[in-house]
Amino acid sequence: MERLPAKSFQDLIVWQKAHQFVLAVYGFSNDFPKKELYGLTSQIRRAAISIAANIAEGFKKKTRADKVRFMNISQGSLEECRYYLILTEDLKYGNGLKLMSQLEEVSKLLESYSTSILKSYL
Repeated sequence: MERLPAKSFQDLIVWQKAHQFVLAVYGFSNDFPKKELYGLTSQIRRAAISIAANIAEGFKKKTRADKVRFMNISQGSLEECRYYLILTEDLKYGNGLKLMSQLEEVSKLLESYSTSILKSYL
């Protein structure tokens, strides 16, 4: 089954999954200690948002190089989230196993999307 081209970033499965990850991070980080509000809570939320936001921003870029650059920034934010999830486990702030699984799915989709952009002809 062939997919129709996306008309907006919201049509992208990778963005949809990234957005679901952001929502899950917000719920997860609500239980962090209040002393982390301007620390880890803020950092993990900012990095999670950056994943989805850069996918959205890159969607409207005109050149392959620009599109892939934003996907690469998104991948960097994804790895930042991966570290924060490891840190939350080590600090005993919560079990991020489910989030790590979601993050891995986004990572694979993002890699596939980036590869498809590089192979496409504009």
